Amino acid sequence: MEHVFLVSNQIHRKLHTHPHATEIVFVLEGQLDVGFITTANKLFSKAIKKGEIFVFPKGLVLNQKNIGDNLASVISAFNSQLPGTLSIAAALFTSTLTVPDYVIAKAFQIDTKLVDKIKTNLAPKKI
Repeated sequence: MEHVFLVSNQIHRKLHTHPHATEIVFVLEGQLDVGFITTANKLFSKAIKKGEIFVFPKGLVLNQKNIGDNLASVISAFNSQLPGTLSIAAALFTSTLTVPDYVIAKAFQIDTKLVDKIKTNLAPKKI
């Protein structure tokens, strides 16, 4: 279980999935736009507010965004101690053994130069 704060009009987490667990969120304060994409590529999306819950099925791509003007606060819980988190963008563009640019370019129907630009923007910042 975790307590998460979401800054106004900011995406809480980039598109991600929890491959080993279902997630449930309970809104303590604020309003969120939440949703997930099914294996049939159908988006289930809903605006939820204080006192409401939403369930994200195991393994599906999901998002959570604060749509209010103030800080939002949620309690998030999983049905597993080790839900795992896989960031879609990080997995595709910054993995240790990188997916070849031409594969990503073909999958997204974009130019390999754009793939390289995305990889550069997502790369961890050097301090």
